[in-house]
Order: sequence, then structure tokens, then C-alpha cells
Amino acid sequence: MKSIAISGSVRQNVGKRDAKELRYEGNIPAVLYGGSEQTHLSVSAADLKPVLYTSEVVFVELNIDGKKTRAIVQEAQFHPLTDLVTHIDFLELFDDKEVSMNIPVKLTGVSPGVKMGGKLVQKLRNLRVKALPNNLPQNIEVSLESLEVGKSYRVGKVQLENARILNNADDTIVSVIMSRALRQAEQEAAKAAKGTKK
Repeated sequence: MKSIAISGSVRQNVGKRDAKELRYEGNIPAVLYGGSEQTHLSVSAADLKPVLYTSEVVFVELNIDGKKTRAIVQEAQFHPLTDLVTHIDFLELFDDKEVSMNIPVKLTGVSPGVKMGGKLVQKLRNLRVKALPNNLPQNIEVSLESLEVGKSYRVGKVQLENARILNNADDTIVSVIMSRALRQAEQEAAKAAKGTKK
């Protein structure tokens, strides 16, 4: 699993005015929880970019005033108008404590249904996975090799080692539906076949 180091400083004041000042200086108020106590801290907005603006799963190596902690971003709050980060919740990780994370789905191979003119529809781009931190996969590979037109690949088909998927087993990850062009071609072929029978 990819790790990114971020430095943080413990916040002395946790009021709204203090948070506003932090943001003005290019820092983001944050909370680290999951351990024996919560820590209110601030981190640089620039340092957060590689963690937040990626489809990859990233662990954060937090260095808070010299104390190192491994964590994940549990929640990020964004300003409704500017889309800038306003607050971050970090969850501390422990090797012996399971954690739930959204893991990206990676589609591999080529679908025979798409080759025939079908349309690929991806319903789920992430799956919720629960596992010990060291057992979390970087991504979940879904092969399209056997996906014909009208067929779906469901959550229940995914097999993970030492991890559980929390999504409903019946949920569709990806399917191949008949495209308009393919439907038209089939209708025309059927008409032509009728015409030759006469």
C-alpha cells in the first residue's frame, strides 16, 4: 500500500476563529481519532493534495510534532462553493485492528460483448472493504474477458484474501448492455431474414 508522509502541528485553540486563521495561512484543521484519545491538529493544504486528489488508496504517515502515526483519511469536508478542503478526519491505524475503506475497482481485459458493439456500464467504481491495514488491497481487479452482451459482474463474484467486502453480494459492478447501434443492426438483420423467407 502506498504511503505519503504529512507533517502536522497540534492545535492549541479549536474554535471557529482559529480554524479560519489556519485556512487563511494555507493550513487545514484536522482531527486524529481511533486511538486512546483524539488529537486536534493542523496540516498543510498542499501536503494533502496527493492524498485527496487520487483514485488510489493511500496510507498517511502523520508526523505530529515529532510523534509518528499511521492513519487514513476517514472523511474530508469541502467548501460548497470553492471546493477547497475545510476539515479532515484522520483515523489512526493499528496492525491488529480491522478498518473499512473504499477500494477502487480496476477493470482488466476486453469484453466480448463490447467487441460485438455492446455498451460497457460501470455501476461501482469502489467497493467497501474491511480488513487489517496490511491486508487491504491497492485495488480490486475485475476481468471483463467473459462479459457478453446482457451479462453482469456482481460483487458476490469477487474473491479477496484476508478481507471482506461490505457491499451487497447482488450489487452489479459492471455490465454490458445492448447499444442502440447493435439493437438497430439486429433488427435490420431480423427484417432481412424475414424478407428472404418470403
